[in-house]
Amino acid sequence: MAKRTPTPTRAHRFVDDLTAATPVLVAAAKTAMDEELAWYADLSAHDRSWLGVVAQESITRFISWIDHPEPVATSASEVFRVAPPELARSISLQNTVAVIRLLVRVLEDHAHEVVAAGDVAQLRELALIYSREVAFSAAEVYARAAESRGAWDARQEALLIDSIVRGSTDDSLRSRAATLGWSGEGQTVVVAATAPERTADHSHSDLVITELRHEIRRHTRDALVGLHGDRIIAIIGGTGDPVMLARTLTDSFPAGPLVIGTVADSIADAGHSARRALAGIQSIVAWNGAPRPALSEDLLPERALNGDPLARATLVDEIFTPLVTAGIPLVNTLERYLGEGRSLEGAARCLFIHPNTVRYRLRRISEVVGWDPTDAREGYVLQTALSLGRLSAQ
Repeated sequence: MAKRTPTPTRAHRFVDDLTAATPVLVAAAKTAMDEELAWYADLSAHDRSWLGVVAQESITRFISWIDHPEPVATSASEVFRVAPPELARSISLQNTVAVIRLLVRVLEDHAHEVVAAGDVAQLRELALIYSREVAFSAAEVYARAAESRGAWDARQEALLIDSIVRGSTDDSLRSRAATLGWSGEGQTVVVAATAPERTADHSHSDLVITELRHEIRRHTRDALVGLHGDRIIAIIGGTGDPVMLARTLTDSFPAGPLVIGTVADSIADAGHSARRALAGIQSIVAWNGAPRPALSEDLLPERALNGDPLARATLVDEIFTPLVTAGIPLVNTLERYLGEGRSLEGAARCLFIHPNTVRYRLRRISEVVGWDPTDAREGYVLQTALSLGRLSAQ
């Protein structure tokens, strides 16, 4: 049902009186805003000046509405059209409503000065009706603005995530992230997950992303979340341990594999973490029984088998090469130990050394590269590194 605006009856006769009193009413409104609205003093002189213009426009439109009661006269967007768009971003909906209430009170307080005594009650009634209509309109304007800002933020967030995944190191990354609330304090990590199946209108996936973003931002203000193809990408920062925070948030992600990338010093360096996390989520199916979440560097063998050059380089540069540098006996011992089914005695017989020597060398290997040959999973990582190292040495 269309909203009905009460039609003024006898009010036409005091329109001229109100028009003549407009300067007095505007001055009174400015004085009242300065004295009663705590936030008014925090505005810049430029914004305060424009708010005075808006107050004058409101009173002018009120007078026009009395003469011609049309909905456009009560449109908040029309009232604020006289001011630059930046003013609406400086003043919240709550503050806008406070200004409307103040203008109504100014009209009520000065009613007996500008209209005949018999018309005071009607003027006050009309002021209340007008203010109600403007307040409703303002709520709609701010709701549309919030929706527009939300859509704009989502687009900027998606573009920023895409830039990070593609490995952009442009200096603008930090400033672009800052516009989305990223503080830049502490380290950063990227988490990759499988996105839910998309509905025709993308509503389900959009809801999942929104809820995930909200949950992460309960723990840290530094959070960017979006879709990259059929994957969810969450970039998490803050002053705490980002990996520990990502683990804490495991249940907030949709069901399915979850991979945490390497830690980056800042969002500008997060591309490395993103590429590793994505390579991990694409390869994790090869590890039956993989933990959730899994670290991207725990998936080095699977990533290498899936053609990830970063994983191949890591296995060679951070495992095989340091072992060779530490001494060929360590390499030979590792190969024999793994080749003999992780048997100390078997490796010792093949190498013609005592089992305790094998045991010592295995400990030494763990110290050099940080992977334990006696652990089945870590032994597999070492085995893959040996194979890739041999291939790279050809």
